[in-house]
Amino acid sequence: MEEESAVELLQRYRRDRRILLDFILSGSLIKKVVMPPGAVTLDDVDLDQVSVDYVLSCIKKGGMLELSEAIRDYHDHTGLPNMNSAGSAGEFFLVTNLESSGSPPRRAPPPIPVSVSIPTPSAPLFAPSPVVSTVSRSESFNSEQVQELTVDDIEDFEDDDDLEEVNSLKISRRTPNDVGDLVLKLPPFATGITDDDLRETAYEILLACAGASGGLIVPSKEKKKEKRSKLMRKLGRSRNENIVAQSQHSSGLVGLLETMRVQMEVSEAMDIRTRQGLLNALAGKVGKRMDTLLIPLELLSCISRTEFSDKKTYIKWQKRQLNMLAEGLINHPAVGFGESGRKASEFRILLAKIEESEAFPPSTGEVQRTESLRSLRDIAIPLAERPARGDLTGEVCHWADGYHLNVRLYEKLLLSVFDVLDEGKLTEEVEEILELLKSTWRVLGITETIHYTCYAWILFRQYIITSEQGILRHAIDQLKKIPLKEQRGPQERLHLKSLHVRVDGEDGSHDVSFLQSFLLPIQKWADKQLGDYHLNFSEGAAVMEDIVTVAMIVRRLLLEESDIAVQSSTVSDRDQIELYISSSIKNSFARILQAVDKSDSMGEHPLALLAEEVKKLLKKDSTNFMPILHRRHPQATIVSASLLHKLYGNKLKPFVDGAEHLTEDVVSVFPSADNLEQYILNLIKSSCEGENVEVHFRKLIPYQIESVSGTVVLRWINSQLGRIISWVERTLQQERWDPISPQQRHGSSIVEVYRIVEETVDQFFSIKVPMRPSEVNALFRGVDNAFQVYANHIVDNLASKDDLVPPLPVLTRYRKEAGIKAFVKKELFDSRLPDQRRSVGINVPTTPTLCVQLNTLYYAISQLNKLEDSIRERWTWKMPQDKIYIGKSLDDKSKSSTQKGSFDGSRKDINAAIDRIREFTGTKIIFWDLREPFIENLYKPSVSQSRLEAVIEPLDL
Repeated sequence: MEEESAVELLQRYRRDRRILLDFILSGSLIKKVVMPPGAVTLDDVDLDQVSVDYVLSCIKKGGMLELSEAIRDYHDHTGLPNMNSAGSAGEFFLVTNLESSGSPPRRAPPPIPVSVSIPTPSAPLFAPSPVVSTVSRSESFNSEQVQELTVDDIEDFEDDDDLEEVNSLKISRRTPNDVGDLVLKLPPFATGITDDDLRETAYEILLACAGASGGLIVPSKEKKKEKRSKLMRKLGRSRNENIVAQSQHSSGLVGLLETMRVQMEVSEAMDIRTRQGLLNALAGKVGKRMDTLLIPLELLSCISRTEFSDKKTYIKWQKRQLNMLAEGLINHPAVGFGESGRKASEFRILLAKIEESEAFPPSTGEVQRTESLRSLRDIAIPLAERPARGDLTGEVCHWADGYHLNVRLYEKLLLSVFDVLDEGKLTEEVEEILELLKSTWRVLGITETIHYTCYAWILFRQYIITSEQGILRHAIDQLKKIPLKEQRGPQERLHLKSLHVRVDGEDGSHDVSFLQSFLLPIQKWADKQLGDYHLNFSEGAAVMEDIVTVAMIVRRLLLEESDIAVQSSTVSDRDQIELYISSSIKNSFARILQAVDKSDSMGEHPLALLAEEVKKLLKKDSTNFMPILHRRHPQATIVSASLLHKLYGNKLKPFVDGAEHLTEDVVSVFPSADNLEQYILNLIKSSCEGENVEVHFRKLIPYQIESVSGTVVLRWINSQLGRIISWVERTLQQERWDPISPQQRHGSSIVEVYRIVEETVDQFFSIKVPMRPSEVNALFRGVDNAFQVYANHIVDNLASKDDLVPPLPVLTRYRKEAGIKAFVKKELFDSRLPDQRRSVGINVPTTPTLCVQLNTLYYAISQLNKLEDSIRERWTWKMPQDKIYIGKSLDDKSKSSTQKGSFDGSRKDINAAIDRIREFTGTKIIFWDLREPFIENLYKPSVSQSRLEAVIEPLDL
């Protein structure tokens, strides 16, 4: 089983020599490569005469092939010098246990540097061979070389007539992207034909169309082998050199067909067999064009079992031809059956008989096959030559132009425009290939609209696979060439209208037109990408612009389709752009939410982190993506910013509603939220371009950060002001009214009060939440009230100056009522003198105390101006001048500004206290401090003894 697997695998990849070498060099079959002595590269090894059959025989014998051993054996057999006679430096061997190796590699093989250092031999080890002569004179076998072993520099293996090439797998030179989301809306084929079946049949159609113009010849085997005598040419040759060499291989239609054969991965044996079969089918049919032949039927009739290397390959080839007949004439006919329904049943029976004939003995099976083919021809030819689309009977053979078989075949032809060595680029012969493919339009029923649509689909799909932007630009060019309905001819409009299939989808089965089949997947893919453009185009905004162009062109084309036009008539391009923005913003916001939830906030509230990330998203959005979307939607930035404002506002609202006190979370969240809102408002304002910005602002729901934070700050201010009042009362209770120093003659209490006030002011301005002028006005009022309390508290315990003035002596008054009043008081209340009674209840501070109080109040009022100026300056710095308010007029803003004279109440009360203490002090000095010399000496003695001279002397002192 192991040997058979090895043979089968090698047979499978023999068809294309480049693919076989690619598979070997990729590492799945190779273990190590060490050149024989004197050789630098494999090109220096004479493998000219080593056939693949010989390699296969070695594998079948031993299960492990040492390539150097095979070369030595072959050279011994042919009498050529043995290159390994000087001793083997190593081995080159293949592993034959290929089942464990899995499927062929689907990625580009890693580069294998070949670095060989060989000492200079004293004498040649073997005679010069033709191989040595092919090496450039500038190269030396003795020099060290590091060359990259690439498939571009590998010549094809030889083909043998007795081995059949089967399906091969093209090795991609780049990692393909997933195209699972980009699937044509076409139903599967009932017969189960594969992509390889379609590709090989498409090449047969191409050969027939080329034969119709006289360009079909069968190349001789000697010519095929003429330039393919080596396993590899010089290693390290560049890809461009290889392309030039390939393009110069042949010229004209013959060379172009050879290029197409390579591009479509068709083996030379199959090519020769098909060409010969078509020429044989046309023999004897005078006046018949090759492209009007029923190709699968003719090939079945003209190619026998003996032309295949094994029965399995033949059966598979025959099965493909029968399936194509069934799909083209029965399942997807270009012309409806009508009264020919019975023939369809007979047709299927004959196909089954041909397939069953292989199970019979050769003689019996061949008879049944021949008879069935004859009967099949009698039914198939009339079916295929039924007129359609106005053609004449016999002019066109309608077997491959039924929808959707024709577009699938044409798709395989169009795939040949891509370079087999670099799938992200078009081959140099792309223009010639496209011109050649026009010859198949008649057979496949392709129109200009169908061609541009299929070509655009092929290019767009290839862009998704390779991510090559140049391919995307080509796809856009083809989409722009698709004519609109009014640009199509009446016959083409009718033809396209008839092209529809029924496809089963998620929402049930429904009819899909041709344009919908090809363009809806493109639209779906583009919508999906643009629906999350922040993720899909994070590093390629230029690609996004091209995808937007694709989406808009496809949308315009699909809107012409009747079914979609009704559903989408109200959705404009601007609405579609808004849908992209809305979808992508929501997806990005959801990812940010998820990232914030998983992140370690390090004490920062998640809403604060969310605001910062949303701001970053907006900056990236407005910088990278909005310039692209703005071309199709002038208000794209406003749409994006407004949506993010709403999304964040929904998350913020519960927190704002629950904020009642000035906590750490409030201090963390409110500034970030307000900063984000201001950034959004400025972004909207800058995008209005002269429009009324208030119209857009009114659509937003404000966060109300300032309003809620203002309430919270006011609560904090009230608590702090209560603390200040308590400190004022406490300091006054502890005040002894002693001067602080000879230079500072005021009391210490006012210094303590100012310290408490300044600490409160510092704390107020250290709060990083947004504030309104009303909060700073509340602070002004609170501080003003504190100083009023301080001033009033000083004078509250001060006696009235009238209490210090003694009563008027009775004898000095001559009015009757005054004398009577004095007499009555004296008689009714107390026998003591008036001044003796008053002095009992009076609290009279000392004169130094009153002086300290006066100095203290003066210090308070002098420092009040500095405090007020400091608060205003800090508020100006804290309050941004260009802040935008939602739904607030200029009058509202002016009314809420701070007003001058915020401490007028304190100034008034302090000045009143100063006046009162000053008056009290003067009165006290005269009527209280000088009471003994003035009152005692002047009034209490007798009149004769109370003279002014007794008072003047103390006053002079």
